[in-house]
Amino acid sequence: MGTWSIWHWLVVLLIVLLVFGTKKLRNIGTDLGGAVRGFKDGMKESGADKHPESASSAQLGGRTIEGEIKDKAKT
Repeated sequence: MGTWSIWHWLVVLLIVLLVFGTKKLRNIGTDLGGAVRGFKDGMKESGADKHPESASSAQLGGRTIEGEIKDKAKT
């Protein structure tokens, strides 16, 4: 009796279906899927924040901005 057989799991599944109903379980599954999807999107956005120079060059369209640097005299 130490291990659970397939029949034990089927009885547990039947009891869960009777208590919650299929509609409630479907809603829970949808909510869980949305939460996982939101987490993945957040991780992608977090990864994009690590490389801001690549995002800025994409916004500029690959143009090079030329300028002149002048030395400051120490006073």
